[in-house]
Order: sequence, then structure tokens, then C-alpha cells
Amino acid sequence: MPQVIKRVLPAVTNEMITLVKDTSLAFVLTVTEMFTIAKQIAAAQASVMPLMAAGVFYYIFNLVVAVVMEHVEKKLNYYRG
Repeated sequence: MPQVIKRVLPAVTNEMITLVKDTSLAFVLTVTEMFTIAKQIAAAQASVMPLMAAGVFYYIFNLVVAVVMEHVEKKLNYYRG
């Protein structure tokens, strides 16, 4: 079982980051998500700050996921074989 985790972890990490980035596609399904709300607030306030805040949040969240998963990969000695 641990061998499987070591092999699958990089793919799972990439998939998690892709899923976070693809939440904007939920707009097509009329699901309200963060960027949709940010656009509505930006339009109401005539300011781009809500969009910038949403972008920063996406970046920080993906960075945290990448750093945590990199730490887990190192802990499992993924590249050592």
C-alpha cells in the first residue's frame, strides 16, 4: 500500500490543483463560485480589488497545496525509488 501512495501522490497533487483552478468552469453550470461573486462585487463597487483578492486567494491556496504535497512526497522519499 505505501508503494502505491508514493507512485500516485504526484498525480493526485496535480489533480487537486487542477480541480481548484477549474472551479471557474462551474459558472457554466450556474453554480455560484468565488470569481462569480468577485465579479458581481467588482461591478457593484466599480473596483477591481475583489477580483484581485480572488486571484490572490486562488494563488495562495494552490501554493499551500503544492508545498504540503511536496513535503509529503519528500517524507515518503518519492524520488529515491
